[in-house]
Amino acid sequence: MSRQNGLDLFDYESIVENFKRIKPDAIINCATHVGSVHYVAKYSADVFFDNTLMILNIYKALKNNFRDTLIVNPIANCCYPSGPSTLIESDLFNGDVHHSVYGYGHTRRILVSASKVFNDQYNIKSHNIIIPNAFGPGDSIDPNKTHALNGMIIRMIDSKKKKEKEFKVWGSGKPVREWAYVDDIAEVLIKSISLTDSQISPINFARAKGHSIVASAKTIAKLLRYNGRVVFDDSYQDGSLLKVMDNSKFEKLFPNFGFSGHKQGIQNTIDYYQRMLAN
Repeated sequence: MSRQNGLDLFDYESIVENFKRIKPDAIINCATHVGSVHYVAKYSADVFFDNTLMILNIYKALKNNFRDTLIVNPIANCCYPSGPSTLIESDLFNGDVHHSVYGYGHTRRILVSASKVFNDQYNIKSHNIIIPNAFGPGDSIDPNKTHALNGMIIRMIDSKKKKEKEFKVWGSGKPVREWAYVDDIAEVLIKSISLTDSQISPINFARAKGHSIVASAKTIAKLLRYNGRVVFDDSYQDGSLLKVMDNSKFEKLFPNFGFSGHKQGIQNTIDYYQRMLAN
């Protein structure tokens, strides 16, 4: 369900009306007000308010009407404390989020906290799954409203089309990111519905491997056959320098999960945006 179906998550009564109509056994809660790191820094208060309101409205609706409904919360890994270390679930609240994603990152922590208190008092079952930087087909064609990888692909396609001799990556290129392909994310969220115990304590959806922005930009350029020079504009914020998550807990719960190849995922995303931007 989405706004296209008449659901307004800022309106409590709209949530109740729509949920009563479909009577959900499980909800995968992908609703967020988010964009690039530059977007969420610029509009931090709006992002914080809108996301907090949606979280509270959804849990209020479950508490009042649908206590047997499972809610699965994919949670962006910017909720973790900033710093150059492996991100482990038990460290989630051991430090502040990076200033570049302060407003949005704290709403992801609010989501974890809300799931706990509504489970404690009303026995609402939640699964909290922390997701790395997402990429893949289906996202916005506005590079300001996508994560870094999709945004670079969109802008490099445009740069190639204009036959520009230089492509600017937003930031220094130094940060290392763990990327999650959209099909893999969808698969694990659906699989998580069958978990019997409520996973209030989050699970990292992770393969414990990262790629630098520099390496990702070069891979995109090679697959796109972009012949211009790739340069880095450090007037843009980088965000946290390292985001690679520990996968010990994930491997115990999903021992046979097969991840998509990173290079193939980038190629699929390039193919998608080339079709979309050609229209």
